Amino acid sequence: MLRVHFTAEDLARIRFARRPQPLQELHAALTTAVTQRGGPLFAPWRSRILRSLPAASSPLADLVPAGRPPSFLDVIGDTMADGFEQIRTTSPDLVRGELERVYRAVPVPWWIRSLHAGDKTAWHTLRRAQQAAYETVLAPVWPGVQDLHRGEFTRYALTVAEHGVAAALTSLAPGSRLQEGVWEWPGAAAPDHDVRLDGRGLVVLPTFHHPAGPLIQDTPGRSAVLTYPAGPGLPPAARDPAVSAAALAGVLGRTRLDALRLLAEPHTTTSLARALHTSNATASSHAAALRSAGMVTTTRTGRSVTHQRTALGTLVAGAWPP
Repeated sequence: MLRVHFTAEDLARIRFARRPQPLQELHAALTTAVTQRGGPLFAPWRSRILRSLPAASSPLADLVPAGRPPSFLDVIGDTMADGFEQIRTTSPDLVRGELERVYRAVPVPWWIRSLHAGDKTAWHTLRRAQQAAYETVLAPVWPGVQDLHRGEFTRYALTVAEHGVAAALTSLAPGSRLQEGVWEWPGAAAPDHDVRLDGRGLVVLPTFHHPAGPLIQDTPGRSAVLTYPAGPGLPPAARDPAVSAAALAGVLGRTRLDALRLLAEPHTTTSLARALHTSNATASSHAAALRSAGMVTTTRTGRSVTHQRTALGTLVAGAWPP
């Protein structure tokens, strides 16, 4: 059982990652690939990934000789560059201590010895390996991961607003419970594992490549990060943007989808009609339909009416910009 212990300060510092984190998602995907988690539903994906990983990514395997990677890899960064910069600025003492823990009883590859010594070439080897793995494993499906993350973010935010933080947290893991400042995940870890936040706060992060969970990153001096399995239960597949846009147009209608895209910026009825090449009456009708679905707001100033997309409209519009 995993037990996360909150202080009052920690409960006030819970946050949901605003964007998917490419390094964390990459680590989750590689863990799933090499540990054969996910069962037969993940088998075709796992086979494809393991066959296609380039040689440049092989140093990553050296970092997990016993299945437990060094904690300095556990960072939150909105881009690969952000994440690696955080890894690169880790305290040298922590880097050396974690490498010594990981390699306590196994032979040490040459480049790991260089990393232990702080050699710039070894850091370049690590960065190149992470980037090579990302391009193969995640880059083709990253738009889909972003869409799934937006959905999880919205669901969590609505649950917090309607039912409170405790309900939002326990909804991430059916069967978990939060009472007297302790969040318990039965069966989540063996043996029992206690994480004491002690005022550091907690970042909640969904992953769409790790069907078992949660994964907990508990690095001293940093907010703890709890990564939980989310999504449809299958690894995201690369999509054809044209097909996805066509599917959305089939639901909303082509002109109404175009209106939703345009309303990322405010438009009057007249300017919207001009951009859509329709009459004012038709543009007003489309805006009203989108407004009734909560995807557009309309404000009136004197005789002027202005329409603009809401957060829900942006979520629906997803990765298809105007």
